[in-house]
Amino acid sequence: MELGVFSVSLTVADLAASTAFYDKLGFEVTGGDGESWSILVNGRTVIGLFQGMFDKNILTFNPGWNGPGESAETFTDVRDLRAALEAAGLTVEQDTTGDSSSGPASFVVVDPDGNPILFDQHV
Repeated sequence: MELGVFSVSLTVADLAASTAFYDKLGFEVTGGDGESWSILVNGRTVIGLFQGMFDKNILTFNPGWNGPGESAETFTDVRDLRAALEAAGLTVEQDTTGDSSSGPASFVVVDPDGNPILFDQHV
């Protein structure tokens, strides 16, 4: 099962302060609106900073990407991932995979410690 690119989505109190901090660690802003969210990249490492959007930090997988914003030639579609995880006995939440048969969609599973894991396909 290919999950796609991994990133961490961090809930932050002050987007500008957090962006400045990660800039000092060598991250560059590659996306976002700069007001409530930003995507930062350092090599193949991706961090999303989100102010006022989520209650908790989120582990994120992006099916269909090989790297930050790089489309994969072949990948496991998010709908197939959802089906496999449900078949394995996991409960799926916030599911948009039924809205279309292909393309962008997402869902969340929650680990035993309450950590949300987002599967977010953009292609």
